[in-house]
Amino acid sequence: MTRLLLVNPNTNTRTTALMAAIAQRAAPAGVTVEGTTAATGAPLLDDPAKLAEGALAVRALVGATDLSAYAGVVVAAFGDPGLAESRAATAVPLTGIAEAAMAEAAALGRFVIVTTTGLLKPSIDARVAEYGHGARHAGTFLTPGDAATLMTDPARLEAALEETARRALVETGADAIIIGGGPLAAVAEALRPRFAVPIIEPVPAAVRLALSRAITPA
Repeated sequence: MTRLLLVNPNTNTRTTALMAAIAQRAAPAGVTVEGTTAATGAPLLDDPAKLAEGALAVRALVGATDLSAYAGVVVAAFGDPGLAESRAATAVPLTGIAEAAMAEAAALGRFVIVTTTGLLKPSIDARVAEYGHGARHAGTFLTPGDAATLMTDPARLEAALEETARRALVETGADAIIIGGGPLAAVAEALRPRFAVPIIEPVPAAVRLALSRAITPA
């Protein structure tokens, strides 16, 4: 049995359960995904300060966890907080959901990112450049209004993301759309059949990339 550990860098255990369930559905037979939640920080990483707290929480969690039974670790927040730093602390491969989603989208051509966290746009765009996808990034598009408020109304959240994704396609003619956010995993899953271009779901993308990097635990 191959085990992956999904690390939620925010403190919302319901979000952890949702993302772990989606990751498990994306995993092939014989792979088990287990979720764990940051012990400190914020329930939603929607600004740079909270993203930085999430990075610290990921580093602390990875450093304090015996990872010898896992073939890989998924960092499940779209800013990939703590990913680079935590890689130095363990031999177990770490994969970020933004890293994985951007790689899949870039392989398809030009892509857009649709997300709710406007204050994190500079961080997201910096990740695009860091991962080498700047030439294929057609833009980061934001839903209107406050992200935290939008997250409290699932129907409104889904409608806002769909509307923004359709606007992004009209403006850019992109070949793929990333729904940028770990807590947005369920909406990404729901939107996929409604679009003619691929909707890239970051959590399943991370499972696929993590398994391609997986090691055999001792």
